[in-house]
Amino acid sequence: MRRPLGDISWVAVCGVAAVIVGGLSTNIYSTAELADPGALTRFTLPALTLLRDGVAALTLGAFGLAACIYSPTLEERPRHKLVYDAPEWAAVMKLARTCAIIWPLTELALLIVTYSSVAAVPLLDPSMGPGLTQFLTSIELGQIMAWSVIFTVLLSLVAAFTHTLAGAAWGVGLSMLALVPLALTGHAAGAADHTLAVSAMFLHIVAVGAWAGGLVALVATSPRSGQRAERYAKRYSKVAAWALFVTVYSGVCAAWIRFNNLGELITTPYGRLLLAKILLTGLLALIGLEHRRRRIPEIAERPAGFFKLAAGEGLLMGAVMGAAAALGESAPPVPQTPLVDASPTYMLSQYPVPPYPDLFRYVTEWRLEPMLAFLSVSGIVMYLIWVRRLRERGDAWPALRTVSWVTGLVIFIWVTCGGPTVYGTVLFSAHMFMHMMLAMVVPIFLALGAPVTLLARAVPARTDGSRSGREIILHVARSRYGAFWAHPVVAGINFAGSLILFYFTGLFYLALTTHMGHLAMIVHFTLAGYMFVNALIGIDPGPSRPPWALRLVLLFATMGFHAFFGIAVISSTNVLANEFFGWLGLPWVVDAHADQVIGGAITWGIGEFPTLALAIAVGISWSIADDRTAKRLDRKADRDHDAELRAYNAMLAARARK
Repeated sequence: MRRPLGDISWVAVCGVAAVIVGGLSTNIYSTAELADPGALTRFTLPALTLLRDGVAALTLGAFGLAACIYSPTLEERPRHKLVYDAPEWAAVMKLARTCAIIWPLTELALLIVTYSSVAAVPLLDPSMGPGLTQFLTSIELGQIMAWSVIFTVLLSLVAAFTHTLAGAAWGVGLSMLALVPLALTGHAAGAADHTLAVSAMFLHIVAVGAWAGGLVALVATSPRSGQRAERYAKRYSKVAAWALFVTVYSGVCAAWIRFNNLGELITTPYGRLLLAKILLTGLLALIGLEHRRRRIPEIAERPAGFFKLAAGEGLLMGAVMGAAAALGESAPPVPQTPLVDASPTYMLSQYPVPPYPDLFRYVTEWRLEPMLAFLSVSGIVMYLIWVRRLRERGDAWPALRTVSWVTGLVIFIWVTCGGPTVYGTVLFSAHMFMHMMLAMVVPIFLALGAPVTLLARAVPARTDGSRSGREIILHVARSRYGAFWAHPVVAGINFAGSLILFYFTGLFYLALTTHMGHLAMIVHFTLAGYMFVNALIGIDPGPSRPPWALRLVLLFATMGFHAFFGIAVISSTNVLANEFFGWLGLPWVVDAHADQVIGGAITWGIGEFPTLALAIAVGISWSIADDRTAKRLDRKADRDHDAELRAYNAMLAARARK
């Protein structure tokens, strides 16, 4: 096995060369005309950005290999007897821990140099100390970067004591959490379309981490021959294919708001550097195709070919990341400072006033949310692939389940990227319509699609101790934590109680004014609705469900509380989140309190239809279950000639004789 540092050092050299060449082409090293922080800051900032990006990618990629690609044990054995004795697993975990410890140091250094650049204060200036304190406490960029340091320190502490598969999974999750502040800084921080920029940036850095960081970690730690090397390469190849798609998709979304036209790719320094990055990415895609077609199938016989090509691919990735670091410090053709819009609507929601709402606008108005759109489309594609896989091997899968799943995700895309979200940011009534669709309509279709059941049937189980998405999802579904939240009573309390906790606290205002709060709201209420519906009529694995009669009682009790919430909103004399809805100043002369009454009526009225549908579904399922039980008992009676009935009659006769 080769030494990891030897492989990584060459990637770093390519990255440094690329950031220098790219920076020179876009003049980021030139002296600023108005306020210059000094040569040390100008040259250090891109280099530190590259170092931080590289360490972050390696941390995520190495933890990802340990959690989902590598087998921790040399021999197949029961999971409860897992032994962590595979040398490649130990090597990749050591690499992940090392990078996790370096990451907060680079974040701290980058924070200091970023302040020097923003404030135009040389690094060795005596005023750096007081100004840096104000930067951390009063300036949004400084606060976000401080959170980066905090998250990465937390990651390094967890990584230092991580020696299991569960710990590697936690490393992946915390690495992704630490990437959130990165998406909120740079060009995304001041982009005119902040939501699109932040979501696209987060997708981009996660995909690059899984792709580039995973590849470098694979080349540095994987066995050089044998079945294990082939198995790891095949698994990584699937991840790399998805990561490539996400990288291109998010890159297009990010570039959309940074160029006025395609011609600026050639006529501007920023465009030419981006074009070079695109060409290098295309070359990486061709190398990946070569891997899948020829190199991976030949690993068992000629492993050197795969690893030499993979090493060259890693060098190209270093160059791409260097170009990306230079782009991050360069000015794009479209200024990323948002145009000044003095309207209260823009100041509060960060969006201009949409057209007057009507049915046509609800259908035609769209505001892309890259992460939610990607997850929805991916969910549809993967579901259809799994259904096809079942049918190819002769197994049946009900078409109505497929239709239900696709319908649910199509509605989800419309609700989160269409008119309900566009108007839900400025109207309480539209917001409640969006909420009702996410919490009460979409979950019914998703639960009836039975995605976890399909996953368990269509995706082969691993037997080497590693965990794919199948093992992770089934493990969560069967864990104590998953069983607790999926319990019918807990699911009902969570579904109804979340309304009070969310709308009558500051969480509502947070979801209205921050993109991360908005995304958290969508995820929570959609999952809460799915858990509740799955407890009533779901097909997917879950806790022991109560008898059918009690399910109806649980349904009507929960929906009764939901209706009570709607009445409480209607009857309230105070405007919820008044500091937001009461100050929007919409040109349609909207009475915030009157609109809230409409929103409460929507909550009460729309909730009746899903309740009726769920009650009918519970009744039908109850009837079907009774029919199946009756048929099973009839078949049993035919087999044993009514032995149970004859025994019962004999017992009655014996009692009568007494």
